[in-house]
This record gives sequence, structure tokens and C-alpha cells, in this order.
Amino acid sequence: MDTIRNRVRELREDRGLSQSELARLTGVTRQTIISLEKGSYVPSLLFALNLCEVFDAAVEDVFSKEEQS
Repeated sequence: MDTIRNRVRELREDRGLSQSELARLTGVTRQTIISLEKGSYVPSLLFALNLCEVFDAAVEDVFSKEEQS
């Protein structure tokens, strides 16, 4: 089964955003951002697109598929 890897924490920190600020900008809770950064939450398509908009990045620059063996 494949898993989804993300660069949310890296991109958030590069932009000087706190988890709370990113949560506010994307309309979710800080807990959702924490779970996403830990890799325990896979976002909906709409949420993923909102994140990409905030980061001004393509989906492929934020999320990638990781194959499990």
C-alpha cells in the first residue's frame, strides 16, 4: 500500500508561519496541521489545494506518493 508524504512543515517554516497561522489561513484547526505534519492525516483534495495556494506551490511540490514494499 502506498502512503502520502508531505512537505507541509518545511514549507510552513520556510514562510515563517506558525501552525496556528497556517490553520487560520486554510480554515482548519491547529490539531489538523499537527496531524498533517506528523503524517497521520491525509487531507481532502480541497484542503490540499488550499495548502498549495497558501504556499504558492504545485501539488507535486507539497505532496508525493511513497511506495511501501
